[in-house]
Amino acid sequence: MQTLIIYDIPSDRIRNKIGEACKDYGLERIQYSAFLGEMNHNRREELRLRLQRTLGKEEGNIQIYPFCDKDMKLKKEIINAAGDEDKKEDKSRAGKGKKKKAGPEET
Repeated sequence: MQTLIIYDIPSDRIRNKIGEACKDYGLERIQYSAFLGEMNHNRREELRLRLQRTLGKEEGNIQIYPFCDKDMKLKKEIINAAGDEDKKEDKSRAGKGKKKKAGPEET
């Protein structure tokens, strides 16, 4: 079963420890504060307890979502890499403001 872990933790020290714990359990970072990976119920509970101990009484929000493989196949992603917007603008500007040179048949 796939497991998604997302968190919002103000403390850099605690946030880094939470990320390291997720990596220790074989999860892959999919966003800065989000991890995803295959994990059975026992390992997920073990990780939950570790994350709870790590967070302690510090401010923070950790959410753990299990997903069955069938649901994961329905996953959709929308990804725009940094700088894509500039490339789109450059393409849309291409040709604008340029006058077409008259060819021999157009004179």
